[in-house]
Amino acid sequence: MPHIISRLYSENPVTSEYSRRTFGQLAGLFSVGASFSNLVPSARAQTSSSPTGTVLLDKNEYWTGPFPQAVQVAQQEILQGNRYDPGHVHEAFLKTVAVTERVPLDHVLVWQGSMDPLIRSVASFASPQRGLVTVDPTFEVPWAVAKYLNIPVQRVPLTAEGRYVTSARSLLTANPQAGLYYICSPNNPTGTPTSLDEIRWLLEHKPADAIVLVDEAYIHFSDNPSALSLLKDRKDLLILRTFSKLFGMAGLRVGLSFAHPELHHRMMRYDGETATKLINVAALAGARESLLLPEEVRRRREDMTSVRREVEAHLTHRHIAFVPGSVANMIMVDWSHPAKDVAAAFAKEGVIIGRNWPIWPNVSRITLGSREEMQVFLRQVDRLFPA
Repeated sequence: MPHIISRLYSENPVTSEYSRRTFGQLAGLFSVGASFSNLVPSARAQTSSSPTGTVLLDKNEYWTGPFPQAVQVAQQEILQGNRYDPGHVHEAFLKTVAVTERVPLDHVLVWQGSMDPLIRSVASFASPQRGLVTVDPTFEVPWAVAKYLNIPVQRVPLTAEGRYVTSARSLLTANPQAGLYYICSPNNPTGTPTSLDEIRWLLEHKPADAIVLVDEAYIHFSDNPSALSLLKDRKDLLILRTFSKLFGMAGLRVGLSFAHPELHHRMMRYDGETATKLINVAALAGARESLLLPEEVRRRREDMTSVRREVEAHLTHRHIAFVPGSVANMIMVDWSHPAKDVAAAFAKEGVIIGRNWPIWPNVSRITLGSREEMQVFLRQVDRLFPA
């Protein structure tokens, strides 16, 4: 891979905002294949060595695997694994996405999950001169990449007064000349959505050459409208999706980006062509089949929503605070005690809960599991925090 990076440098010189030394750092990000746990050490899960029967509520995974229909299609593709792309699965997948999401085919790219294009977007659209703006708390990878590349970051705190939702005006005020504005909607870790009105306002008032990135990893858990309706021919809006959450394909690594071709071209400067072409065709086949199952998607969303409401009702009855307004498969619970100590206490009983963010040291992210798993979780809540 490093030799590909070097060739791409000569063909597509990196902007003057980055030095050649920094370009070497970029090569490291992509050629080594930086993982989430490497970028965010605090997110290293305890699940790799967890014994059978452990309740895993820490990584926002869906509690079952891929849809059975998707598994069947993927298995059929595996049987042809001696060929690179025997049924033109890559092309068929992109066409299905374009039709399903009602976007032009040339506005869609597929990646190995959504982590790669997220990392790439920070390197492509922010710089030491044009910073990054996000809310806090939110998904930390953009912060980690920015720190790695010496890009300034402004973090706008989410507050109870603001209903824990993203304010476009606050983002712009934090840095009126940023290169990249990152919005995760529904937000990880709060699960709160950002309205299209907020995103539209930011697009209309930010610097003309700045990019708005909307991360929709959790959009399928919500009935809220997607930012795809704002895309059209805009050259300043990038939207990310993943099959790692509701579709139950976290380990199969399929993600999407939606943007004007010119914006995607800017993301190709390093090794993008390679990253978007070399995708496992069995995973693509399963992902494509998943897109053709709207009723199954609806049922999963309704099941998760029902479980979340039951958990929230129990916490409310117990007078244990949590961040309201989640529409995703997670809630943030305020223990009024150090979250790391609480997580350790849960782990001793075989329940692995999620991490906390520095801005809220007493608050843990709890992934919503099955109804049975959440009953185990709530029993431990009652044991650790007796009335």
